[in-house]
Amino acid sequence: MNRQPLSGLGLAMRAGKLVTGDEIVTKAIRSGEAKLVIVAKDASDNTQKKFRDKCGTYNIPLMVGFDRERLGNSVGKPERVVMALIDQGFADMIRKAIVKTSEVEYIE
Repeated sequence: MNRQPLSGLGLAMRAGKLVTGDEIVTKAIRSGEAKLVIVAKDASDNTQKKFRDKCGTYNIPLMVGFDRERLGNSVGKPERVVMALIDQGFADMIRKAIVKTSEVEYIE
């Protein structure tokens, strides 16, 4: 398994360039601050649809992958269902690392 995307999320969190939580991520999408939104693959269908629709409306790249436990562990928090990178450099780094792994089901 390629750990690079998950360790990149940890780096982004420590740098203050990643936000988590439904309301905070939604606010980042609406403000245009979000550069890449990540939703856990074990999030509910409603949550996945909500963020697919929201990201589609605001033209923000979305990735569905990993499970909530691994996403949380990667940023040193309990389980996380949704997070957003708010820095283009980190978003690009994660997207490039994601291409190398098969654990991501959906990215646009």
